[in-house]
Amino acid sequence: MELYGTEIASRLMLGTAQYPSPSVLAEAFRRSGAGIATVSVRREAGGERAGTAFWDLVRELGVRVLPNTAGCHSAREAVTTAQMARELFNTPWIKLEVIGHADTLQPDPFGLVEAARILTEDGFQVFPYTTEDVVLADRLLDTGCEVLMPWGAPIGTGLGLTNVYGLRTLRAQFPDVPMVVDAGLGLPSQAAMAMEMGFDAVLLNTAVAKAGDPAAMAEGFARAVEAGRLAYGADPMEPRDMAAPSTPVIGRAFLE
Repeated sequence: MELYGTEIASRLMLGTAQYPSPSVLAEAFRRSGAGIATVSVRREAGGERAGTAFWDLVRELGVRVLPNTAGCHSAREAVTTAQMARELFNTPWIKLEVIGHADTLQPDPFGLVEAARILTEDGFQVFPYTTEDVVLADRLLDTGCEVLMPWGAPIGTGLGLTNVYGLRTLRAQFPDVPMVVDAGLGLPSQAAMAMEMGFDAVLLNTAVAKAGDPAAMAEGFARAVEAGRLAYGADPMEPRDMAAPSTPVIGRAFLE
């Protein structure tokens, strides 16, 4: 998988929040083989040594870091947070979140496009957290975004792919744009379904961090992502309404 010219070996991305301990987080990444870790800038408090232990842990994971603007509710706030992230993590990558609704955490489409335009003009490589809206996706691509991150369901719900039609339409409308299903996945089977639909990767956090055994769940998601991608590449059969025998009847013995 290639994102902004960078090859990533794994199609699974994991967040770094809510794990019961740093050792559990590290084990989840090890067993999953995830290639990208998302990190909230708000985790880093002010002060010279604030967040040092966490940053050391993230570096030890040996994966690419994707800072995000989680919790931002305006374009201005998101842009400022992204600029801080570039200084903290020394990367032009930014997962852009501009939240517009407190209950669903749905992105604000107007603030998202505004922030994306400002950041791309400033040299950022933006990964926008968006919905399955085709028009919004087109506007984000017009700003210079080269990757889209549509939600499967609201953040942290575990509901899976709540609008399969919308996601299929989005994927079909922009077949050459890398797309990562981000948020709302609760089970490995849901990740496999996203990959079978032709999405390039999945990003999740809560489903792993809040599992009884986060490391085992992380490995389960990794296997599901691989299986789904293999199935997509294998050109699956089309579903049909009528039954068709899988065993040939030619040459079958008939008993009177």
